Amino acid sequence: MDQAGLLRVCRVRGHAGAGKRGYDIVCAAVSVLTRATIRVLSGRKGITIRGSTPEQGNFYLEAEYTPEGREFLDAAGAFLMEGLLSIADEFPEYCKVTVERRNSYGT
Repeated sequence: MDQAGLLRVCRVRGHAGAGKRGYDIVCAAVSVLTRATIRVLSGRKGITIRGSTPEQGNFYLEAEYTPEGREFLDAAGAFLMEGLLSIADEFPEYCKVTVERRNSYGT
């Protein structure tokens, strides 16, 4: 999160291990939330995103915004965070959320 409290970077690492590959409800839930966030933010005016999936089970998203995109990024970031925190609350042995506040973000 940046100083304004906006989600600027999201990293997801590993598989949850809550079920067999292809049947892991925690992995599926995290995947749906992160993919939906990318789709919602992609092409949105005032928001530029970069993302990658270097290998299965790993995901990276970085967002830049202008004043025009700030409110939407704030809402999308809040939705993603609440979703991930909800999964972590329900399945703490398989999902951990760590939040860092930073002053600036490099590429």
